[in-house]
Amino acid sequence: MNTKRTLLKTVAAAALATVAMGSAFAADITGAGATFPFPIYAKWAEAYKKETGIGLNYQSIGSSGGIKQIRAKTVTFGASDAPVPGADLDKDGMVQFPAIIGGTVPVVNLEGFKPGELRVTGPVLAEMFLGKIAKWNDPKLAALNPGKSLPDQNITIVHRADGSGTTFNWTDYLAAVSKEWADTVGKGAAVKWPAASSVGGKGNEGVAANVNRVKGALGYVEYAYVKKNNMNFMQLQNADGKYVSPDDKTFAAAAASADWFSVPGMGVSMVNAKGAESWPVSTASFILMYKQPGDKAASAEALKFFDWAFSKGKGLATELDYVPLPDTLTTQIRSKVWNQVAK
Repeated sequence: MNTKRTLLKTVAAAALATVAMGSAFAADITGAGATFPFPIYAKWAEAYKKETGIGLNYQSIGSSGGIKQIRAKTVTFGASDAPVPGADLDKDGMVQFPAIIGGTVPVVNLEGFKPGELRVTGPVLAEMFLGKIAKWNDPKLAALNPGKSLPDQNITIVHRADGSGTTFNWTDYLAAVSKEWADTVGKGAAVKWPAASSVGGKGNEGVAANVNRVKGALGYVEYAYVKKNNMNFMQLQNADGKYVSPDDKTFAAAAASADWFSVPGMGVSMVNAKGAESWPVSTASFILMYKQPGDKAASAEALKFFDWAFSKGKGLATELDYVPLPDTLTTQIRSKVWNQVAK
C-alpha cells in the first residue's frame, strides 16, 4: 500500500512538473533571423531571464531566414538587417522598427599586421571584392599603405553563403562607392560574388571562422564578431575622406543624422554617412511583428522584452560596441509603431 501511495505521489509530482515546465515554455519569447545582432540579443536574453524568469528562444539563421519564419508565423518576431520595404510590410500586415545599431567591418587574415594598421578606400575595397585586385601587394593597395611590406599573396574573398542582412548592408555600401559594383553586382541579401577566388560561410559566425582559417582572406562581419574572435580589420576611408576604425563612437556618428521616419518601416540606410567620425558601413538591425498577431500574449511579451532592452539594456549593448537607440527614438517607437500592434 505504501509503495502504491509513493508511486501515486511520484506520478502526481511528475505531472505537476510537466505542467510547470509547459507554462514556462509557453511564456518564452520566440524569434529568428539576423546573425548581426545575435551577440547582443543573447546578452539581453540572459539578463532579462534573470530579472523576469522569461526566456528568449532566438534562432540566429540570417535575415532571409528570419523573414521567412515570421511570414510562416512560426515565431513571434523576425529580425532582419535588410529592412523590408514599406509596401511589403503593408501587404503582410506587419510593423518594423530598429532594435540596435552596429557596423560591418572588412576583416583580413594577414600575418605581420596589427588590427587597423592597413587602410583601404571604398573604391579599392570594391575592386578587391570584384576580383580586379587579386593580390595583397597590388599597387593600389600599396599606394594607400606607404612603408608597409604587403605580401605577394592571393586574396581569397569570404562572403555569406546564406541570405543575409549583413550582405545587404555590405553590398549597399559597395554599390554606393563603386559604379562598377552597382552596375554589375548590385545590392541585396544574396548576390552573385564575382571574384574568382572566393568561399562562402553561413552566418557572421561562418564568415569569421573562414577568414581566420584561410591565409590571405578578406571578408566582412559585424563588429561584435571581430571582438569575439580577435580578428584583424582594416581602417576604412569615410565620406569625409577620413580613415576611421570601427567602434561604438564611429557607429553612433553615422547614426546621428538618420531621419528614421522619412522611410516607411523606418528602413533608413546609413552607409557612407557624412561626418568626420562616421564609420561608412553602419546599420540598424530591425524587428518585424504582426499588427494582428495570432498569439497576442506572446506578442505582448516580445514587446515587453524590447521595452526592457531599450530602457535597461544600453550598458550591455555598449560593452559589445553596439549603439543603443537614443531615448527620443525609443519613445517614438513606442508611440508610433508599437501602438499599431493589437493587444
